[in-house]
Amino acid sequence: MRVLVSDTENVRIDKYLASKTEYSREFIQKLIDSKLVLVGGKPVKASYKVSQDEEIVIHDEEMKIEEDIEPVKMDLDIVYEDEYLMVINKPSGLVVHPGNGNYNNTLVNGLMYYTKNLSNVGGCDRPGIVHRIDKDTSGLLLVAKTNQVHEILADDFKNKRIKREYLALLDGVFMRGSATIDAPIGRDKNMRERMAVVEDGKNAVTHMKVLKRYDKYTLVSCILETGRTHQIRVHMAYIGYPVHNDPVYSKGAATSFGQFLHSYKMNFIHPITKKEMEFVCPLPKTFQDFLDSIKEI
Repeated sequence: MRVLVSDTENVRIDKYLASKTEYSREFIQKLIDSKLVLVGGKPVKASYKVSQDEEIVIHDEEMKIEEDIEPVKMDLDIVYEDEYLMVINKPSGLVVHPGNGNYNNTLVNGLMYYTKNLSNVGGCDRPGIVHRIDKDTSGLLLVAKTNQVHEILADDFKNKRIKREYLALLDGVFMRGSATIDAPIGRDKNMRERMAVVEDGKNAVTHMKVLKRYDKYTLVSCILETGRTHQIRVHMAYIGYPVHNDPVYSKGAATSFGQFLHSYKMNFIHPITKKEMEFVCPLPKTFQDFLDSIKEI
């Protein structure tokens, strides 16, 4: 159960909850439809307009994970696990959660087979999922087992308390030692399935540092100051050094492995024990084998 006290007037309750919680809009709608959002002890509709200092009670614990998501036995690479959370090394090629016609071969399906202890505040189709990485991006991913932990971690992500470092192999030799790309990202006006740097996009900042240079490539580390969709891939393509093997943002042909982009390091404070946690995840074999095959300069 979660209790909020309204700090505004005359705003629809569905919009208010979307702005004040980490719940997805779909999850908010299902909570309301299931009569689990109460004001003055009574269920309200999505169109209900909140008043100042009104107490809103949300019975999110009664929402069950979507029953039509099938648990699937999967070889999960679990880097860390306790009773509150998990850290997963996601392989390239694995979608994080169901959607777009893929409902049976995602990380969520594997998690549901492995454990029944997963948060549900992110939406019925995203149990445990606090954040996501792209299908063909590999590496570290946090999973919440309880709603309390999910909300704390989501707030930590929002307020940049969780540090993530990515490794990316770029096409081309980038001669500067480092760069900060500060360019807004939004939906591509001509190709809606892509993101792009657009004038009216959301603020996006990526800090990039060169690690090694090769004949035709550059290995870099990237730290995100913001978390926009496809941010590293879009920013690297924007400066003229796209992530190698990217099927969407590079001009060359790509293999089935997808972009050479890996969530390499993660650092955060455990939401319950308050211990500092740091995890480092080695590159996938395909990525490492390719680096071993090219000439360093």
